[in-house]
Amino acid sequence: MKDLLKLQEKLDYRFKNQNLLKEALTHKSSKQPYNNERLEFLGDAVLDLIVGEYLYNKFPNVSEGELSKLRASLVNEKGFEQLARLLDLGNYIYLSLAEENNSGRQKSSILSNAFEALIGAIYLESGLEKATEVSLKLLEESYPKIDLATIFKDYKTTLQEITQAHVGVTPQYIVVGSSGPDHKKEFEIVVKINEKEIAQAKGKSKKEAQQEAAKLAIEKLKKEYS
Repeated sequence: MKDLLKLQEKLDYRFKNQNLLKEALTHKSSKQPYNNERLEFLGDAVLDLIVGEYLYNKFPNVSEGELSKLRASLVNEKGFEQLARLLDLGNYIYLSLAEENNSGRQKSSILSNAFEALIGAIYLESGLEKATEVSLKLLEESYPKIDLATIFKDYKTTLQEITQAHVGVTPQYIVVGSSGPDHKKEFEIVVKINEKEIAQAKGKSKKEAQQEAAKLAIEKLKKEYS
């Protein structure tokens, strides 16, 4: 396990309560009487607000619908995983040996959840202003060019355009499974074209899973149609 001081240097934030930092980095598989799930819950809400306000101010002439789509493109598991990797967060998480051996430090869900918990912990200790400062610095470092074209990738629309142009049909999205408690469900979606399964993906919401399935389908179809 690396020195937590290095992580705090990357964050440009020093925790007054180091135990709070450790809690934010403790996965539920770890043999500790605490884990980062409650901080993750808090951090998710805080990041939703931070990114929402950021986009509201950055794009004053964009409609509510487009702002929602933009936020959804950033506030999701893949987006937070990207910010977690920027911090090399996987090296600092406390995991069980079994999870460690199961490549837990590279899992998208574990990285994303730890990042949310980290921001939740900063918010709890130092308030919204500091949490915003840390979050936006990482966001702008991860996305050097933040605009409608580079952030918002509506894979479902793109896939529909491809399928209608080549085979004249609209893709079907089917929920084939869900798991987890009500407050943290994960959905599994299959995308079909002409009743043929093209791709399958998981997400924290049906929309997120659909977008990921559409993205995978686009990659596959581009090879077929090229």
